[in-house]
Amino acid sequence: MAKVVMYTSAVCPYCMNAERLLKQKGVTDIEKIRVDLSPELREEMMTRTGRRTVPQIYIDALHVGGFDDLHALDVKGELGPLLAKPDSAA
Repeated sequence: MAKVVMYTSAVCPYCMNAERLLKQKGVTDIEKIRVDLSPELREEMMTRTGRRTVPQIYIDALHVGGFDDLHALDVKGELGPLLAKPDSAA
């Protein structure tokens, strides 16, 4: 299973929806980076992604985007195969 990293905050319904969808797809471990606890982590997220909102999701080295982007991948049938790859960057 691919490694999933999610920039998130404590009270974010889109973050919760993203986590729920990922778990439905079989993801058991999500590395969560809490940007609400550390301003420097929010800066890191904005530098890496060019976006200000959470969640921001990475599957291996691929920046997927936010929940809407994640959901769109699922609707197109592309999320499952992306998660199943041992390393999506390869």
